[in-house]
This record gives sequence, C-alpha cells and structure tokens, in this order.
Amino acid sequence: MKKLKQAMMTMMVITMSVTMLAACSSNKTVSEKPVNSSGTATTVNEENKKEISISMFDRGKVPTEEGTYENNRWTKWINEKSPVHVKWVPIARNQAQPKLNALIAAGEAPDLIWEYDRNYISQLANQGAIQPIGDYIDKYSTTYKAYLEKHPELLPYLNFNGKIYAVSFARETLANHGMWIRQDWLDKLGLKAPTNVEEFIDVARKFKEGDPDGNGQADTVPIALSVSSNSIDQAFFFTSENQWYVEDDKLQFGRTLDRYVDTLTFQKQLFDEGLIDKEYITDTNFQRSGQLLTTGKAGIYLANWDIEELNNNLIKNDPTAKLVPLESISSKYGKNGLYQEAPPSVFTAFNSKMNEDQIKSAIQFIDWMLQDGWEPLRYGEEGVHFNIVDGVRQKTDPDKFKNEVAYASEYAIMLDNVLRPETFLAMAAKDEQSQNYAKEKGKSLELVMKNKYRRDIPFNPDFPELTQLIATFNPIAQQIEAKVVTGGNSMTPAQGLNELQKEWKRLGGDNVERLAQAWYEANKDNLN
Repeated sequence: MKKLKQAMMTMMVITMSVTMLAACSSNKTVSEKPVNSSGTATTVNEENKKEISISMFDRGKVPTEEGTYENNRWTKWINEKSPVHVKWVPIARNQAQPKLNALIAAGEAPDLIWEYDRNYISQLANQGAIQPIGDYIDKYSTTYKAYLEKHPELLPYLNFNGKIYAVSFARETLANHGMWIRQDWLDKLGLKAPTNVEEFIDVARKFKEGDPDGNGQADTVPIALSVSSNSIDQAFFFTSENQWYVEDDKLQFGRTLDRYVDTLTFQKQLFDEGLIDKEYITDTNFQRSGQLLTTGKAGIYLANWDIEELNNNLIKNDPTAKLVPLESISSKYGKNGLYQEAPPSVFTAFNSKMNEDQIKSAIQFIDWMLQDGWEPLRYGEEGVHFNIVDGVRQKTDPDKFKNEVAYASEYAIMLDNVLRPETFLAMAAKDEQSQNYAKEKGKSLELVMKNKYRRDIPFNPDFPELTQLIATFNPIAQQIEAKVVTGGNSMTPAQGLNELQKEWKRLGGDNVERLAQAWYEANKDNLN
C-alpha cells in the first residue's frame, strides 16, 4: 500500500509538471523569448506577432531550388527570429516606381515602401501616400533612434517639409558605378588603358577591328552596357540627367544644360561606329549586354564597381580572361568621378494607411533588423557560409554562398557596415579565382573613390511642380535622345538638345527653375 501511494504521488507530480509545462509553453510572452549574448530578445512567439507587408526589389536572383522571393529559407528565418511576421511584396527593380504607383492607386500598397530615389519618396509625401514617422521613432524605437544620433548626416535626407517621412541607413560605401576593361586584350593589341574620351573611343575602335579574341572573325562589340551606362556617359561631361548643377550661383537642370549636346554626341558616335550593341535600345534588362561580356565578345563594361558574378561567368567561359577596373576618364570639361551615392542607402517609408499599432510593430522590426537581422542576411551562417579567419568573415564556398545567401541582402532594410578594400582578400574564399577577383575588387573600390563625383547640392529640391514636370518630361526626353543616337541623320545632337530644351519649357520648366532657385536661395546655407 505504501508503495502504491508513493507511485500515485509520483504520477500526480509528473502530471502536474507536464500540465504546467504545456501551459507555460502555450502562454509564452514576449518577455520570455530567448536572448542572445547581449541580452537582446531574438525570437517572438508566433501567436503574439503582428503582420506587416514590405516591398522589396525583385532582381531575379533567387535560385529555383531556394524558392521564391516571397518564400525561401530567409523569409522563414526572418519570420522565426523577428518580432513581426513579414509578408514580402516583390517589385521588379526596373519597374519599381510604376508598379508601386499602381499599387498605391489601387489601395493595395504594402505597409513599408522601399526606394532609393529620394525624389520619389518626396513625391509620395506630397501626395499623402506616406506619413511622417518622427514622433513614432522617438516613442517606440531604441536601436534606430540611437543609430540616428551616431549618423546625423542622414537626417537632412529623411526630412521632407520639415518632418521625417522615412528611415534609411548609411551606405556600406558611396561607390556605385564603375568601368571594367579586358587587360589581356590591351596587352595583346599593345594598348594602354584610356584616360580621356578620345583615347576611350580609340581603344574601343581597336577592340572592334583588332580581333582581340583571336577567332579570326569581326564579331567583337567593344563596349557592353548596363543599367548604369547612360549615367556613366553623362558623368564624363558633368550632365547627369536628373541632377541640378550650380552654374554662376544659379541652379540648372542637367538634362537641359548646353553641354548636354556633348553627351548626345558621344553616345551617337559609339552607336554609329558600332562600338556598342546596335540592339541596345531593346535590351531593356541588359541581359544581352551581359552575355556579350561573359562570352568574351566585349572588352569594356560600363556598369558598377563590383561585378563578381559576371566576372566569374567570364572566367568560366575563358579562363585566360583578365578583367580589371578602369579609372574614370576626362573630357574637355575636366575629370569627374563616376556616380557616387549620397550618404543614405535605400529609403523605407510608411504607408499613410498604417495605424499606430502597425507602425509600432514596423519600428520594432527595424530595430531588430539593425541590431540582429542584417548580418546573417549579408553574410550567411557561420560555419556554413563563412568562417572567422584573422578577425574577418571568410567565405567557405563561393558557389554555395551565391546560391543560398547572395539574394538574401534584398531583405536587409537596415545595415550597419562599412566596406574596406583591405579586407576583401581575407574575406574571399582561398581558391585562385576568388582571390584574383578580390584583389581587383579592392582596386575597383579605390579607383571609384579616387575621383570625387560632382554633386553641387546634396539632394534635389522637392516640390510638387518639379516632381510632376520630371515625371512628364523624362519619357519624352528618352524618345528624343533615342532618335538622336540611333536615328542616323534624322536628328543631330544639337537639334536633339534644342528639342529637349523646348519640351522642358513647354511643360513648365521656366516656372520650375524659378521655384528651384528660390528653394536654393532659402536653403543654400544648409546644403554644404
């Protein structure tokens, strides 16, 4: 009997323990979630999570075996670890603004809206599509609020009409555009890297005529283009199309400057002489241009400062190829750096339909991303995608990283990182190809930052008349410029510039210039 009573008591204790454990599990609160080494909560019970939706850029880089932009290992990881449940809304990168505009007009825009273009965020603010969030940051944020105190240079860019309408983070580097050239082709033809526009055209001609790939056929297209190419051409002549320049203390719009004729002349010459692909107008996603480079048919690439994936594809097709960075070239107007970014990276704005509870959840997500979320999305998992070697992360397997991690950075709406050329070699995998590219990547970043990019004012004026004018003017300008470049004798560069200036005035350019100048006069003391 005594043993029976003891057994019954034991059963009761076990039953009570199991019941209490189950109750604790089913009623877990936010305060009971696991913490990391710094004492910060790392996961939240799914039952307590709010859902927010966030737009993101679809660059077509999620491998089929990984899933989709909406559902893959990283979306699952984010929803497991972050304080919210995120519904991602992919937007094709080359159609981002039209697609977002359509979603906004239909009342279907996501809660958080991404864009790199500050003017576009300004446009959304003026339309009432997004809402000011400064008070909510003060009220609900800890990590991001402290981050802004460390990076006050961001604040002028986040302010629209005297209020904070977006969050952003300091870029890993201001470098963006870059040029690359086949050093092995230069060596074979006895050429030197070009330093000015005239030499650039001469090298391109010799790449076209000199059979640098040695196949005995005249099938070389010297210059491959990318989404950045037009801006690179414009930088040579200080005529960036959507940028304002201060000329004799007056603001003038880049696409209507008199010297824009030199940009058009340069682009037309490249086309007429067959130095660029004749089908570039229809190559809207620049896949064809990328193939010209990677299949060894192009010797110059106008693109970005880091082109690791394309370089790797080129080496697979031609192991003897040697692609090296090319420094910016000068024109008769002097030497401009290639396009460099302003300090803030992508802007994240809050849909005006969000209520305070949703905003609170979104800000908690931003705090989590800045503190705990971005590093795995940027570098992957330690021991799987990288190892710590001499204090830096070193990739273990470039192909595995490319397939499983490369696309994940699209989800990092916050980063806290600085790129340093001296770390690239240590971070790269130890195979010869990875080491060789890491060396050239470091040189590329140094060359891009060597020459300062001309930016007379840190950001463009923002007022409704300007955003409306540019939205109407840009597609008209593109048609005029395409006619100049590809239309033979139908329109000269001088005639094209005249048409651009006429259309600008017809659409209200004179009034916009007066408003822009008034904005400049009122703000010039705070723009340096």
